[in-house]
Amino acid sequence: MTATEGLLVPPGHGRVVQTPAQRVTFKVTGTHSRTASTFEVEVPPGFDVGAHVHTRSEELFYVLDGELDVLAFEPRIRTPDNWQTWESGSGGRVVRATPGTVIVVPPGCPHAFANPTDAPAKMFFQASPPPDHERYFEELLEILGNDGAPDHTAIGELRARYDIEQLTPLRHR
Repeated sequence: MTATEGLLVPPGHGRVVQTPAQRVTFKVTGTHSRTASTFEVEVPPGFDVGAHVHTRSEELFYVLDGELDVLAFEPRIRTPDNWQTWESGSGGRVVRATPGTVIVVPPGCPHAFANPTDAPAKMFFQASPPPDHERYFEELLEILGNDGAPDHTAIGELRARYDIEQLTPLRHR
């Protein structure tokens, strides 16, 4: 790609990384953009990314299909197990995001998403700066691809390498 050419990724195209816990399609990577990596993420029923925070990354989520419970605020109290009950200092609570909902997460803001329904959800996800989330997704999906319960120690080590402080556990059915 030269400076006079853009990038066009048709529907259904992009590199796919998939496990039973999640399917991520890389749409725009650090190879194509200096500002952000972009993904289409399919979130299966029962998946909970767990509340976490980044000190450097900014993220944007746009719900395309289905429903997700989402969090994007600093809670009054960071309980270690269930972010769905958190409340912000101004009284904000977790929101049920439906198609068309946009969530912007600045650096330092705790955030999470989970699919509490029986149907898959799909979202557009953008992370800045690239390519940290590309590498993170590849390694996380490799860990989640193993049979059995997630290896929380391996996930913790991975997240520490990619500026992710895990506040509550990642879970999936």
